[in-house]
Amino acid sequence: MEINYHKEYSNYLGRDMEFKTYGRPGGKLAFAFAPQNGRFFDFENFGMVNELEAWINSGKIMLVTPDSIDTETWSDEGGNPRYRIELQERWFKYITEELFARAVQLNNSFGYKALITGCSMGGVHSGNFFFRRPDLFDVMISLSGLFNAQYFFHDYFDELVYNNSPVHFLRNLPPDHFYNQLYRDSRIICCVGQGAWEEDLLAGTRELDTVLAEKGIPAWFDYWGTDVSHDWEWWKKQIVYYFNNVLPL
Repeated sequence: MEINYHKEYSNYLGRDMEFKTYGRPGGKLAFAFAPQNGRFFDFENFGMVNELEAWINSGKIMLVTPDSIDTETWSDEGGNPRYRIELQERWFKYITEELFARAVQLNNSFGYKALITGCSMGGVHSGNFFFRRPDLFDVMISLSGLFNAQYFFHDYFDELVYNNSPVHFLRNLPPDHFYNQLYRDSRIICCVGQGAWEEDLLAGTRELDTVLAEKGIPAWFDYWGTDVSHDWEWWKKQIVYYFNNVLPL
């Protein structure tokens, strides 16, 4: 497997940001986000990259694992909420306007949309990026995610929190907005277990399920059993299952 480490400066964040790519150029770009406060190497260290080895080595995908700044944004619940959400917005722009373009360049895949996935907070990120930028992403596989920013910002709610809260902005999306057709042309998959430590994620997934059903946007909401916990053991099984569905080998 071809693996490359990158450390490059972000103008939006004013700092160097790290990421890794897995696979040779030419496959479908696939962005993968780690759980809360995770790092760009967690997908590899916890075995998720190994689970996707067949797709990577066959040239089906080039996997990109970005770094997060969750400790400064979503997780810093004692910090200034406006600062946190402004920084989150700058990270969002780093991913969508800087890292995405760089990954396209590395992959020689100009003009093609990408897959986005992640588990736990990575599932939150996947939903936020996909629903805000369906012009960039056409497959979303969110594992144990939720889609309501108030879970992290509580009583603080401004225009930037709204913009990073899919269940809120989707409810207000006009029926004739062109994003609706982009969503319908995409693959939307949300999976969550019903076992240990999945309670909040289960509720959050059901909330999005209701919103998309009301909007007539097709999506696959998959609720796994009461034995399925919030853990890498299950996310590894789930990601293989859904990749087999969306990108059969």
